[in-house]
Amino acid sequence: MQKAMKWLEANGVAYQFHDYRESGIDRKTITNWLKHLPVEKVINTRSTTFRELPPEEREAISGKEAAIKLIMASPTVVKRPLWDFGGDSFFLGWDEKEIQKLCSR
Repeated sequence: MQKAMKWLEANGVAYQFHDYRESGIDRKTITNWLKHLPVEKVINTRSTTFRELPPEEREAISGKEAAIKLIMASPTVVKRPLWDFGGDSFFLGWDEKEIQKLCSR
C-alpha cells in the first residue's frame, strides 16, 4: 500500500483511499468486486486472518457468498491494494506499468 500511495503522490495522481480495515466495507461493494475479480484473487490466502481460519472454513470460501461474509466479518483478508478506477474497472495488486496505463485513461 505504501508503495502504491507514494507512486500516486509522486506522479500527481489524485486518489481517494478507503481503509476498509478501519472504516469497514459494505456488501454492495464486495459483491461488485466479485463480479469483476475472482474470489481466489480477492482473498489474501497469506494473511494471518485467513491462515487462522479452520480448514473447513478456508475451503468453503471459494463460493462468492461465503467470501462476502468472510470479508464483511474480517476485511483484513482482502488482498491489497485493490484499485477501483470507476466504470467497473478494477485491478488487484501492484504493477507499476499496469497502474500507469489505467491511471492515464
